Amino acid sequence: MSRRTPGPTLPPWLAHALRAQRGPVPWSAVARGALSAGPLLAAALAAGRVSLGVVAAVAAMLAGINDRPGSRRASVQRIGVPALAGAAGMCAGTYAGDHLGAVALTVVLTVLGLLAGSLSAVGPVASGAATQVLVASAIGAGMPLPDPGWQRVLAFLAGAGWLLALRLALPTPGSLTRDFRLDFRFDGERAAVAGVYDAVAALLDAAGTGHAVARRAALTAALDQAQDALAGPRLRRYASSAAERRLRAQYAAALPLAEAATALAWTGEAIPRRAAEGPRRLAAAVRAGAHTGPLPAPARSAPGLRALDDALLHAAVAFDRGRGDDLHTRRRSPGSVARTVLGAAGREYGLRVGLCFGTAVAVAQALHHAQWYGTHRHWYWLPATAVFLVKPDLGPLVSRVLCRAAGTVLGALVFAALAAVLPRPDGLVALVVLAGALIPVATRHFAAQTAVVTVLVLALVMVGGEPQASAGRIGETLLACAIVLVVGHLPMPGQRGGGVRARLTAAGDAAHAYLAHVLAGSEDRATRWTLRREAYRTLAEARAAIALAAAELPALARHSEGADEIAATLERLADTTTACAVHLDDTGRLTPRHVEQLAALRAELTERRERLDVRLPELPLAG
Repeated sequence: MSRRTPGPTLPPWLAHALRAQRGPVPWSAVARGALSAGPLLAAALAAGRVSLGVVAAVAAMLAGINDRPGSRRASVQRIGVPALAGAAGMCAGTYAGDHLGAVALTVVLTVLGLLAGSLSAVGPVASGAATQVLVASAIGAGMPLPDPGWQRVLAFLAGAGWLLALRLALPTPGSLTRDFRLDFRFDGERAAVAGVYDAVAALLDAAGTGHAVARRAALTAALDQAQDALAGPRLRRYASSAAERRLRAQYAAALPLAEAATALAWTGEAIPRRAAEGPRRLAAAVRAGAHTGPLPAPARSAPGLRALDDALLHAAVAFDRGRGDDLHTRRRSPGSVARTVLGAAGREYGLRVGLCFGTAVAVAQALHHAQWYGTHRHWYWLPATAVFLVKPDLGPLVSRVLCRAAGTVLGALVFAALAAVLPRPDGLVALVVLAGALIPVATRHFAAQTAVVTVLVLALVMVGGEPQASAGRIGETLLACAIVLVVGHLPMPGQRGGGVRARLTAAGDAAHAYLAHVLAGSEDRATRWTLRREAYRTLAEARAAIALAAAELPALARHSEGADEIAATLERLADTTTACAVHLDDTGRLTPRHVEQLAALRAELTERRERLDVRLPELPLAG
């Protein structure tokens, strides 16, 4: 029997461009998208304020891109903060465009790009805010609108605020048909916490198999999602309702379960399937808002199983009592934010974004003021497109360029065909409604998202009274792609790969703090779980940054070679530290296997950090 020879493997930069996210259709987000930009535009048409309606629709579209799955409370920050930044960018761009010449405007927007790019290194919300401030500043400076600047800003806030209001007010499909005692406003939090218990059960099932590492990573992702879901307004130190207190207690009860499951997986030994039944029943209880009922107890034949049994008993009590410990959330001090912005990652992000954004503005201004190009009214498309292409945290550069070019051509051609037959303006408003509804689904792939956004933007242009602009949109996008490809690969001052190194350094510091706390023998388990969460979360962030860097063209990818090996070592260190913590709780001492494993990981990290030139702390010795 002959074996089939495997086909050629695609290079990482091409494979990433062809990869799409999967999952169920987010019907809630689809409904919100349909009710956002289109109705705002229709209301503006009825009121005779079309230009302000276009601004509000653009803001709603940008907010819709940030409308990701999660809790309602978390969406306030995820949508609201970028919207406020976009309004500030609209104000700054409008003032600069009205009062500055081409050269001065280019300088101002370039500086704004440097600052916004540096801020992007702080985190996802900061990155979304930086993106919107740059896009809105370009629109404010270049879009020919008759309205004064303050009205544009209010229209922008109204558009984003309308989508946020829909996010907070509309129930999840199916939520009103369930038990009336379940408050639909907490569906996102409830699903996130239940997902943690399901992930614990999946990790217990995978113990002793080759799937354990992937299941532990999935557990980390589930804990990250639950932590974010519970971190919105009013879910702070003191919860404001019985439902919130119960969800907080259920999340807190999952932390020792996750710790015990990780320790059991670390041993590499299979455990009875009965052990996973308890977490699964807890997940069902979270979703149903019910009591846990009897939980099957695992055998108490090993430290990890005894820790799992104790954690199940603690969870049962916490579920019935409905009161948990104070919710621990990630809090960044002003000093840590400043260090991130001014550090290697912030400098690299700022230089890349500022240089590409400034170059796009300069080229757009030069072409706009040339006599043969003087009738062009959309020069702001060029820098706005460059922003979505160059942001280092949004994806590999070449992958986004390929997807942006393909998506724009497809969207422009589809719009040109539709615009030839649709009535105006009603048909175009209906097209905006359809495009708004498709955005939540299209965000799974950048090319699809680009195609949908292209249709929406071109429809808004025509509703505003301008001629069909599909050809111009394609030309602006292809020019922006060329600028970003060239400028994004230019030699930069300092060391490339700063974003990856910064993430690895943060992960190393967090792993060191976690290990030091465990080896010190502290009985403060709440602090230990907080340190454990930070260690695994920073590792997940480092893994994501490494994956994006590895999918760049070889000229950029080579600067982060070997980073995945350090991340893998740090992950094994975090798992070993968790196993040590559980064993110390049970026996008060470490086994020779624990000590030998920690020593080997310490030596491995010392060797690899020198090879990649990453600053990692010296690990404490165990004994």
